[in-house]
Amino acid sequence: MSEIVVCHSDFTYAEKPVALTYLGQRLEVAAILAQGRTPQEKWFQVRTGDGRVFRLAYGEVSGEWQVHQL
Repeated sequence: MSEIVVCHSDFTYAEKPVALTYLGQRLEVAAILAQGRTPQEKWFQVRTGDGRVFRLAYGEVSGEWQVHQL
């Protein structure tokens, strides 16, 4: 199943994740706990409204999101 991340974007894509779909369930992002960048990706550690924590990584070359529950 493809994971989907909805982002707020101004000047560049994926500036602030606001929601994600995980295992077919839409989850709203309540807080961004950490974020960073490597040469290959942008990543975020987020907490959803139900208290779960996820690592979201956007591969800038592939154009795909990786979503992992922590």
